[in-house]
Amino acid sequence: MDFALPADLKAYLAELDAFIAAEIKPLEQQDDNIRFFDHRREWARTDFEHGGLPRREWELLLREATIRADKAGHWRFSAPKKYGGKDGSNLWMAVIRDHFAAKGLGLHNDLQNEHSIVGNFPFVAMFETFGTEAQKQEFILGGFARERITAFGLTEPNHGSDATHMETRAVPETRDGVDGWLINGEKMWTTGMHVATHCATFARTSGKDGAARGISCFLVPTDTPGLKVEEYLWTFNMPTDHPRVSFTNVWVPDTTRLGPPDGGLALAQSFVHQNRIRQAASSLGAATFCVEESVRYARERKPFGEPLSKNQAIQFPLVELATQCEMLRMLIYKTAWEMDNMPHEAIESQLSDKISMCNYWANRLVCEAADRAMQVHGGIGYSRHKPFEHIFRHHRRYRITEGSEEIQMRKVAAYLFGYLGPRKALFADL
Repeated sequence: MDFALPADLKAYLAELDAFIAAEIKPLEQQDDNIRFFDHRREWARTDFEHGGLPRREWELLLREATIRADKAGHWRFSAPKKYGGKDGSNLWMAVIRDHFAAKGLGLHNDLQNEHSIVGNFPFVAMFETFGTEAQKQEFILGGFARERITAFGLTEPNHGSDATHMETRAVPETRDGVDGWLINGEKMWTTGMHVATHCATFARTSGKDGAARGISCFLVPTDTPGLKVEEYLWTFNMPTDHPRVSFTNVWVPDTTRLGPPDGGLALAQSFVHQNRIRQAASSLGAATFCVEESVRYARERKPFGEPLSKNQAIQFPLVELATQCEMLRMLIYKTAWEMDNMPHEAIESQLSDKISMCNYWANRLVCEAADRAMQVHGGIGYSRHKPFEHIFRHHRRYRITEGSEEIQMRKVAAYLFGYLGPRKALFADL
C-alpha cells in the first residue's frame, strides 16, 4: 500500500500555485478587487437593492479568473479530453480542492459561488452518462463556451430530503404533432437561475409518491412561458442566487428530456456523488486553514507575557481538530481513489456510504474548526477582519444542502446494517 501522492500530482499542484501567483493574485489586488475578500466582502458581493443577488462586478471578476484559468488549461481539468479537459480524476480533484481551500479566501477558489480556477462540473458527468449526443454537444460544449448554464431543480418548498415525494408533475401532451410534456409545480433553492439558460427540472411522470421510479428530468429553457422566478431567498451567507421557481402549464418537447423516462433519480444521484466528495475535500481544506491560522496566532499572541500557545486549553481543542483533519484526509483520498476505480454507474450501489461519511463529517468538522478559530483569536476572530465568520457561514449550509447530514447518516446506516449496498447479502437470511 502506497499512501504517497503521485509525483505528477505534486508537480501539478506546484504548477497551479505558480499560476495563482502569476495571474490570479495580481487580478485579486487590482482595481480594489480585494474588497470582495476583505472585511467588506459581504457588502461588496451583494446587490441588496436587487433581491440580494450577486453584484455584476463580482460575477465578472470570477468570470475573468476562470477565463484566464481556461486559457492556461486548468479550468476544465476534470472534464474528458474530448471536451477540452484533462480527464482529471476524483482523487486529483479531491487533493486540489483540499489544497486550494487550505490557502484561505481568495480569487483562486471561492466556494460561495462554487468558483474555482479548477472547475467542478458534476453536470458534465451527468450529461455524458445520460444525455443524447445532441445534448452532450449543446450542454457540455455549450456550457464551457458559457452559452448554456444549467440550474438544478430538485428540491421543492414542501420536499427537501424526501425528494421522491415531490409534487411537481409532468404529463404527456402533444402539440402541433410534437410529443411533449406539460409541467406544473414549484422548485426551491434552484441556484443560479438569475443567469441560467435552462433548468434541469425533476418531475414525477408516473408511480406513487415516494417511489424511486417514476421521476423524469427535463431541460427546461428558462424563457419558457409559465416558468417564473417567484423570489430570491436571503440566506445566512449573502449574496443569494437561490430562488423559489414556479412552473405553471409549462410545455416542453420530449427532446428536452434528459435520460430515460421515469429514471430521473439516477441522474440526481450521479450529480451529488461527485459534488459530495469534492465539497468534502473543500471543507477539509478550510478546516485545516482554520487550525493552522489558530496555531500561528497562538504562537504570536502573548497575553500576560507568555505565548498563548503554552496553554493546554488552547492546545488540546486544536490537537483534536488537527487529528480529525488527518484521519478525514485519508478517508477522502481513499474514497476518491475508489471512485476512480469503478464504473460511474456503480458508485451509488457500492460506495455511496463512504462518500456520505466523508461529506457529513467534513462539513461538521469545518464548522467546529471555524468556531474554534474565532475563540482562539478572541475579538478579532469574531470580526469580519478575519475570514472565520465567512467560512462558518458558508460551510454551515453544506450540513443541509448536499443532502442533510441526517440523510447521509441514514445512508451510511443502510449500508452498515445491510439494507443497501455490498453487505446486503450478509443479512439475506435475517
